[in-house]
Amino acid sequence: MTGCVGDQIKVVIPAAGVGKRLYPHTLTKPKSMVSVAGKPIIGHILDRLIDVQAEELVIVVGYMKDKAISYIDANYSSCFGKISYVTQDKPLGLGHSIYITKDVIGDSPIMIALGDMIFKAGYKKFLKFHEKNGECSGSIGVKIVDMPQYYGVVYLDDEGTIFKLEEKPKLSTSDLGIAGIYIIDDTPLLFESLEKLISNDIKKEGEYQLTDALQIMVEAGAMLKTFHVHDWYDCGRADTLLEVNRLLLAENPRDIIRSTNSIIIPPVAVGYGVEIVNSVIGPDVSIADDTVVKNSIIADSILGSCAKIINMNLQTSILGDAVSLAGKPNTLNIGDSSTIEF
Repeated sequence: MTGCVGDQIKVVIPAAGVGKRLYPHTLTKPKSMVSVAGKPIIGHILDRLIDVQAEELVIVVGYMKDKAISYIDANYSSCFGKISYVTQDKPLGLGHSIYITKDVIGDSPIMIALGDMIFKAGYKKFLKFHEKNGECSGSIGVKIVDMPQYYGVVYLDDEGTIFKLEEKPKLSTSDLGIAGIYIIDDTPLLFESLEKLISNDIKKEGEYQLTDALQIMVEAGAMLKTFHVHDWYDCGRADTLLEVNRLLLAENPRDIIRSTNSIIIPPVAVGYGVEIVNSVIGPDVSIADDTVVKNSIIADSILGSCAKIINMNLQTSILGDAVSLAGKPNTLNIGDSSTIEF
């Protein structure tokens, strides 16, 4: 069924994970709802999926699912023809999260887009890459990586067809890491392979891996090909979140006027109902809805919603929702040739 167009394909977003690598921010919200560059991660993903015009959007939810569902329904229900939610009650891995969408997907071709990856290119571009691959069972986005032991990797034959996939190999002769985007035409074989994986309880690190199911597909005769993904933003780790914030803000610089006696240094993203008074904001700062910032200097930081920041100097900081942070104003009388650091 190679060459599927948007209105024939269903998009699956696995977004049920707890997001332990983003603690403490995911103690009160699902990973997909962590804010970056002015909106939740899932918002950036959905923005880039709109022009695919998929037949159906299928989102796998789990941990604190009501928060994600409420946000998506409120902001994106009119952007997609149909949105369905499938609940993953236990964190059993990516393979399991795809398997439980079987009844919703049926035999339709699917695009799988991970819920903690934001791609600079739109997903419609990936469909075009898949079409260029010609007749095949599916295509997988890949990227050359320095440390393949941290990724699912693929091995290609001389014709560019995948002959082997392996999840986080200890030793690898391939540097092609799976980039978190999959387009599968032969969904019956995919679900059959997932069924085999789960019924035989084949796990790695306690989870059912999608990579292992794809390997079962290859062993059954599936022809899987690849396309290269050059720009992706991994939002699954706190140490990369500020970098993602900087990159996304640079893509969409905005003029900010909601401030009083303040200096705004772009790029900056500010939500609704934000109050900025006597402050210097930016560069590379995102502030979510209804946050108040007074008498402060903030750069290279992410501030959640309904926060209150007064008399602070913040850099490279990530603050959650409803945080209250207040310092003491300083009064200085400084002589010549002085050096002071705060």
